[in-house]
Amino acid sequence: MILTIVKYPEPVLEQPGEPVTEFNAELRKLVADMFETTYASQGIGLAAPQVGVSKRITVIDLSMGKDPKQKLVLINPEIIVSEGRQYEEEGCLSFPDIREKVVRAAKVRIRAQDANGKWFELDGEELLAAPSSMRSITSTVFCFSFA
Repeated sequence: MILTIVKYPEPVLEQPGEPVTEFNAELRKLVADMFETTYASQGIGLAAPQVGVSKRITVIDLSMGKDPKQKLVLINPEIIVSEGRQYEEEGCLSFPDIREKVVRAAKVRIRAQDANGKWFELDGEELLAAPSSMRSITSTVFCFSFA
């Protein structure tokens, strides 16, 4: 089901998301709906607050639905290591028609849970070869998962 993307200044976008504590069919349905919404919006990632759900959930797929192996679900994500700086232009589905240069970490290590609650860690180099993948993940995690 395609969800409605909320736009700034909706209050849910300015609040830290609540931790996910139940890993069940309802959560997996929300994750699937978030991917469907991302694809319908021609985006590459979406955080739960962007669909009005104040939870720490992020979905990312740089292939835009073309390669299921590239789907990434981050639940209760934490950036545990952050190094360097880079300046890149970014856009956001909750801020339509706005693209700005922002500063983000050049390298990060992320700790998160999958849709079944299993914890894992990822280095930027373990994701995809494209440098934009780390910017996208860092941007989505920083902006909406636990702002």
